[in-house]
Amino acid sequence: MSDKTKFKMKMIKVGIGYDIHKLVKGRKLILGGVEIKFSKGLLGHSDGDALTHAIIDALLGATGKDDIGKRFPDTDSRYKNISSIILLKETMKLLAKNRYGINNLDTIIIAESPKIAPYAEKIKENLAPILKINKKLINVKAKTNEGIGEIGKGKAIASFAVVNIIQR
Repeated sequence: MSDKTKFKMKMIKVGIGYDIHKLVKGRKLILGGVEIKFSKGLLGHSDGDALTHAIIDALLGATGKDDIGKRFPDTDSRYKNISSIILLKETMKLLAKNRYGINNLDTIIIAESPKIAPYAEKIKENLAPILKINKKLINVKAKTNEGIGEIGKGKAIASFAVVNIIQR
């Protein structure tokens, strides 16, 4: 193959993220940067947004860059009560610096209550411009834990995220 016929293969990578936080009184419930009306919120050093944290970890995993705890440690006062959306924006800067963009994102939020499905579209609309993709390339699914474990007892909310990134 001559130099003129060679082509550069674009690198495609996949990352998976997971997060879980306890539900407590006195905090707002934020998922995907969207406030969800509920009597409790997620406990965390930041705003406790388990969905956004899972997305950040998936993105960092796909790029091979640490994890959310190393990049934004809970021992650093700069991140106390910070919006996780700010952390997601910082993570997107890292992707851009490394010449990657998101191809698609699939997520699951596991919560016994409140019902998350009514907020799925709003979450996608909120995340799409930050992730620089069409909201049709974002999937937000809501599941329960069928009464099993701390999530099933309504004491916590967990999230999973799988992201596919492509070199630009």
